[in-house]
Amino acid sequence: MTVSQLVILIIIGLLSGILAGVLGVGGAIIVIPALVFIFGMSQHEAQGTSLAFMLPPIGILATWNYYKEGYVNWKVALILAIMFFIGAYFGSMLSINLSEKILKKIFGILLLLAAAKMLFSK
Repeated sequence: MTVSQLVILIIIGLLSGILAGVLGVGGAIIVIPALVFIFGMSQHEAQGTSLAFMLPPIGILATWNYYKEGYVNWKVALILAIMFFIGAYFGSMLSINLSEKILKKIFGILLLLAAAKMLFSK
């Protein structure tokens, strides 16, 4: 890894962490496209790398800050966590078996739909 690649990774990590903390979104919105387009990773590798790095900081640090302010509903979080655990297993199995072309299209469509919903909702 070159120094410039390391600097880019540091910037991407900081920006995605700030977005996760401020907006409650996963850093994947920034990280996955950056890993694909800047670092030349496949969609599969970018998604796997994104999941691997986000678990500890989002799961522990960001949650702790929201919890201290009384913004965590533990009942809802527990139900979602259990279902997320199951869904992530089956979703990753599905993703691994999809072609990269289809996976990129699904990811892009999801980002467009989320953006449209946020831009045009009241």
